[in-house]
Amino acid sequence: MPITHLAATASIDEVSEVLARDGCVVIDELVSPEAIDSVMAEMQPHIDANGFGPEAFTGLNTKRTGALVARSETARQLVSHPLVVGVTGKHLEHATTFHLHLTQIISIGPDSPSQPVHRDQWAFDFFPFPDDYEVQCNTLWAGTDFTEANGATRVVVGSNHHEDRLKYEHADTEPAEMTKGSVLLYTGSVYHGGGENSTDQVRTGINITYAVSWLRQEENQYLSVPPEVVPTLDDELLKLMGWDRGAYALGYVDDMRHPLETVRGENFERTFGEVPQR
Repeated sequence: MPITHLAATASIDEVSEVLARDGCVVIDELVSPEAIDSVMAEMQPHIDANGFGPEAFTGLNTKRTGALVARSETARQLVSHPLVVGVTGKHLEHATTFHLHLTQIISIGPDSPSQPVHRDQWAFDFFPFPDDYEVQCNTLWAGTDFTEANGATRVVVGSNHHEDRLKYEHADTEPAEMTKGSVLLYTGSVYHGGGENSTDQVRTGINITYAVSWLRQEENQYLSVPPEVVPTLDDELLKLMGWDRGAYALGYVDDMRHPLETVRGENFERTFGEVPQR
């Protein structure tokens, strides 16, 4: 079953419908190649200074470079993209709020084998979430064109409805081929993995994921972003990163202060009333 592609003009509802059905969907050319080039130019010094993965799953010839909010002003636009945030809000609407889970440039080097097929939600200590309870909404922006030959992410389409702890092989998957500036949205429950890069070029993807706010972030945003950078970010981005209450009584500071009060020095709502969803 091929991966569905939608135009950049697709609505939140249209994208959400395919995502819920298939566990994945590609939005073609959602941002310009120039925007992607800007992210990569800002991140390149950090990628160059980074090492390869320590074991096969992360990739012995793959670099995973994080802290995009701190290191790339342009990447903040991807993190806050209205279509992505809107779809994430709909996908995770059963939770009070959601937050940024990780930001990462994934650079798969030449002659890299395929990654084992897995579910991203296994990062939560392999907790057996109910079949109908989604905890993540993930994006992988094409930093280069994604082709089957250069390691396009491979997905078992519709496997978000399958049982947990299953094992799939390469033949069970479909490549998420797409052009630079396009984005693959996929759920935490869909089975997928990085493809084999049989070319002599690096395949680059910009991985930005979101999760319900009552689960711990994979990338610690509070430590990934230096204290001097935090006050320069706008309130909505900070809330998305975790400077917000996660539910009725989650995430307040000392005397029930709103987390943003520690950044802005202003009074924010302190009552334990309903926390509105984004």
